[in-house]
Amino acid sequence: MPHTAEWKVRLYLFEEDHTTKARLELDTGTNRLMGHGTARCAPQDNDVPEIGDELAVARAMEDLALQMKRAAYGDMQAAGAPSLQEPLKPCTGWLDTAT
Repeated sequence: MPHTAEWKVRLYLFEEDHTTKARLELDTGTNRLMGHGTARCAPQDNDVPEIGDELAVARAMEDLALQMKRAAYGDMQAAGAPSLQEPLKPCTGWLDTAT
């Protein structure tokens, strides 16, 4: 069965005091989700805003992806599929901060 959909995504970046924050908003038409990510420049590193942007956005995408998985797994369970045991928590990395 053919299916076509358009989902709208908006990305916002904020930088202050060597900290970059990203907010990623997804609107599927029936659901709205928001992912968040943060990156901090280590004191010994050069301040390169593009790196903070990339890390914060990547982390916001990871956060949004986890929410999408949870939604899909919930929908699958509601449709009668067996529960999945896949871990839903991302691995942390260098200067990764809780969102």
